[in-house]
Amino acid sequence: MTTQIRVLLVDDQPAIRQGLRLRLTTEPDMMIVGEAGDGEEALELAALVSPDVIVLDISMPGMDGFEAARRLSAAGHAVIVMLSLHDDPASRARALAAGATVFVAKHEADALLVDAIRQVAAGAGGRDQLTNGGP
Repeated sequence: MTTQIRVLLVDDQPAIRQGLRLRLTTEPDMMIVGEAGDGEEALELAALVSPDVIVLDISMPGMDGFEAARRLSAAGHAVIVMLSLHDDPASRARALAAGATVFVAKHEADALLVDAIRQVAAGAGGRDQLTNGGP
C-alpha cells in the first residue's frame, strides 16, 4: 500500500476548505489531517498533526499566510503550498520568500494543486516550478 500524503488545509473561508477537502480526499494517496481558519490555528495544528504538506492561503484574519509560512518554515513544519487569489508577481515572490515551496493561484488549483502537493511531498517540487509564471 502507498503511503498517504498528510495534508493540512489552511484558509479562512470554510467553503474553500470544504471544496479542497472534497477534491483532495478523492486522491487515494492523500489524507486531510486537519483544517485551520487562520495562521495561529495552523501553527498549533501543524505541531499536533505533523502534516507532510500545508496548503496555505495568503489572506486570513490575524496572522496572514506570509507570516504563517515564515513561522511554519522556521519550525520545520512540513512543506508549504501557497494557494491564493492574489496571483501577481509580488505575492508570488513574497510567498516564496516566506518559505512556501510552490505558489498555486486559486484559479489554477484544479489543474495544478494535486500535482503540486505530490511533487513537494516527494521533494521534487522546486521553487515555483508548477506555476504559470514566476516572481
